Amino acid sequence: MQYATVARILGFLAIAMGIAMLPCLVIDGVTGDQHIGVFAQSAGLALLVGTIVVLSTQNRRDQGLGIREAFLLTTGTWVVMPMIGALPLMLGETQSAFTDAYFEAVSGMTTTGSTIYEKIETLPAGILLWRGILQWLGGLGIVVVAMIFLPVMRVGGMQFFRSEGFDTLGKVLPRAPDIARSLLDMYIGLTVLCALCYLVLGMSVFDATIHAMSTLSTGGFSTTDASFGAFKGPLEYVSAVFMLLASMPFIRFVQLTRGQVAPVLRDVQIRAYLRWTAYAIGAVVAWRWIHETGNFLDILRESTFNVVTLFSGTGYASEDITAWGAFPFTIIFITGLIGGCTASTGCSVKIFRWLVVIEAIKTQIRRIQWPNAVLRPRLGQQAIEPDVMDSVIAFFGLFVLSFGLLTVALNLTGLHPKTAITAAWTAIANVGPAFGPEVSSAGALNAFPETAKWLMIFGMLAGRLEILSVYVLFTRKFWMD
Repeated sequence: MQYATVARILGFLAIAMGIAMLPCLVIDGVTGDQHIGVFAQSAGLALLVGTIVVLSTQNRRDQGLGIREAFLLTTGTWVVMPMIGALPLMLGETQSAFTDAYFEAVSGMTTTGSTIYEKIETLPAGILLWRGILQWLGGLGIVVVAMIFLPVMRVGGMQFFRSEGFDTLGKVLPRAPDIARSLLDMYIGLTVLCALCYLVLGMSVFDATIHAMSTLSTGGFSTTDASFGAFKGPLEYVSAVFMLLASMPFIRFVQLTRGQVAPVLRDVQIRAYLRWTAYAIGAVVAWRWIHETGNFLDILRESTFNVVTLFSGTGYASEDITAWGAFPFTIIFITGLIGGCTASTGCSVKIFRWLVVIEAIKTQIRRIQWPNAVLRPRLGQQAIEPDVMDSVIAFFGLFVLSFGLLTVALNLTGLHPKTAITAAWTAIANVGPAFGPEVSSAGALNAFPETAKWLMIFGMLAGRLEILSVYVLFTRKFWMD
């Protein structure tokens, strides 16, 4: 195990985190907030630690990155970087304890969107911007990991996408930086476009910037307790469009900008995601139109926004969805367990895996009907190899088991059963909101026991990193040479 290689990369990431704090320092300086010193201290500490680690591992700069190092680096990034992200929350005006600060930072970097803070609009501008930056960096990071690392690590059937032309093994390894650069350009471009749309439709520059970052990362952090309830109207439709885009494979947008339209049109994930989203919206709108007396256009707008925000795993809220009735809430709860497309900032199980399972079921039914037929499940025009099928089934089994065990564990901490179920759901699927008596009216989870917060931290990390890439670190053989 090349620990020094992993540590060196984490050192560079720590330096990047320190640099990312500088805009927060500037915004606090512009607004005259005394909080400016906090970001100076936090950035200085991050830069110092990162530089020390990089210099101390300089003799390992030519070492390669193997499969085991990829697993350790992937999990290590999302465990260590939130520690740096938590510094301004502990040192600043919030004066958060380490558990609360780390929870908030993990929620940001995993793009979950759960928060322990109430009266968010009273927080210093630098802290609000930092929360948005954490989500934006986390969203970018998971897209790069999904395109470059997970297919090589063969996590949850991701090896299926090695045949899509994005393999980063062997001779094409130099393509990895090119892929990352193209994804970064697209990510920045969509974020800027989203911010401009928000700005044109009435948001302030500050609100538009933060909401654009949390929209494209499908994170959901807002600048007010009311979340998107403070921006009702056409902004909800604009936000829904960008959340949908953020939940689609970013590499397809890169191809589209290069004139390659066919891959976008043929992508079974995109077609299924849009189709299933339309079904969910239609079901919720129909139910509410029958059982409520409100204006149809308002019902359509509210339902569209709130279904898309939870289907994509963003977690914004503009309405109390629990007041719509059991059927709409169930539909929305299920969409949160489906999630967006692979290689997007969307979270949860992902459309790709659901499609693989559906194809496996169809194939088994056909084999019962025609026992002598030679049948192979296919996704689009491509056959699903047995190792992909096994990986997806293993992922599903661990996802369901983790969801169940996390629910039980949260319940044992004293949380109400409804709170425990929705907290486990929001953590393992990285959705954002939880519901229950322990959740504040603003959606904050500050009343949760400390043990429950740590359980959710583990759930958020495991869910964001595709379950298997975290659990493999707990096996003895992983650490054996």
